[in-house]
Amino acid sequence: MPFDPTLAAIRFGVGLSPNIAPPSSVDAMMDRLRGPDEIGALVKIPTSADVYPSANDHRLASIALNEVRGTDGEAAAEEHRLTMRAEGREAVGAYLRAELARSAHTTDGFRERLVRFWGDHFTVRASNAISRNLISPYVETAIRPYLAGNFADMLVAAVSSPMMILYLDQHRSMGPNSRAAQSNGLGLNENLAREILELHTLGVGGRYSQNDVREFAELLTGLTASARRGAYYRSQMAEPGSETVLGITYGGREESMDHVVEVLRDLAVHPDTARHLARKLAVHFIAPEPDAAMIEEMADAYLAANGELTALYDEMLRSDSAWGAQLEKVKQPFDFISSAVRALGIPLEVIQGATLQQTRRLIQRPLSVMGQDWQSPVGPDGWPEEEDNWITPQGMAGRITWSMQAPRDMLQDLPDPREFVFDALGPTPADEVIFAAGAAETVSDGVGIVLASAAFQRR
Repeated sequence: MPFDPTLAAIRFGVGLSPNIAPPSSVDAMMDRLRGPDEIGALVKIPTSADVYPSANDHRLASIALNEVRGTDGEAAAEEHRLTMRAEGREAVGAYLRAELARSAHTTDGFRERLVRFWGDHFTVRASNAISRNLISPYVETAIRPYLAGNFADMLVAAVSSPMMILYLDQHRSMGPNSRAAQSNGLGLNENLAREILELHTLGVGGRYSQNDVREFAELLTGLTASARRGAYYRSQMAEPGSETVLGITYGGREESMDHVVEVLRDLAVHPDTARHLARKLAVHFIAPEPDAAMIEEMADAYLAANGELTALYDEMLRSDSAWGAQLEKVKQPFDFISSAVRALGIPLEVIQGATLQQTRRLIQRPLSVMGQDWQSPVGPDGWPEEEDNWITPQGMAGRITWSMQAPRDMLQDLPDPREFVFDALGPTPADEVIFAAGAAETVSDGVGIVLASAAFQRR
């Protein structure tokens, strides 16, 4: 099937815009992805090294809290604690607005979708309320720079991130025969090893055994993190000797992070990993049951390119199966809201200038009603793809309510619904949506009807 700019913007991007032209070809999409990250440079989110308040700031704050309590009393200490929490909440709101602004104003929608796809693939959650502001910087550090690179580099960056280590309790894992375990009694934790094999690389049903999980977990011992130091390798925690994972032996007399990196790079180019990543991408972008031949071609291209992600994307985008006219996927709540903001053409300064209260009322709370608590998926497997998780009575009520109310709160002059229907849905909307938008009693109702339509919910 021929390339379709409207499908490219809706299915593989962040939606249509009245001000930004959709992609003109697959080559144009890939060139933008390989090129500079213009919207990332314009709309900043700090990396893990630059974020404030950082985990270490909170650690130091707890020390300072005790000092304040000792000198100025409990009331002053409580005020200090509340100040730190408020700074964290402000940061979370700022990052949510930044991600919304990036989607609404990027000329590279495929990049923004890939950021969310891979951020979900390498899901982390905050360990407590005061560290929620560290998730967006984790994505900015471990995911975004590697989108057009080699999967092994992203895998190493994500696995060795303090957020991943702390989320999956890797910092509590010690080799049963390590020096540290002998002194404090802690033992092996298999969480990270299992999730790397089951979720991040080979996939459910991949060719690995429980023994592979255990030996991989033993190899990972020594990889740890703390608020003060971030991620680091501590040989005292590492299980001595070599380990065998998928028939390959790693390590030896000297425990080292190099052995961890070595096994991750091997897993990145395993045939099971190639098929797992290919199918997961195709399911996310195209259809619940994508074409099997396309998946095999994507996997073969990935392996032939030694794990280069652009080979995987390019093969997907050039497949005829990618351009079927039927929209088989439902937008997840953030994608729905961000594509609506983009279709409305809400200015960058309006998005970024919103207060925390406005951000919570117009974005964060509606996301929760629609079933997607911001950056809080239930488990390490991330957000579900199946539409039954999103098309629920409560979820649809939330989408309809947002469509009818939020646009008029975010934009002073709403577009004419008779024009907006084409801005939001492309040159050939369904006749019934065109009629309903034009027949609405008010401009606000007309815009809401378009955004609440089944056509706008799908991609």
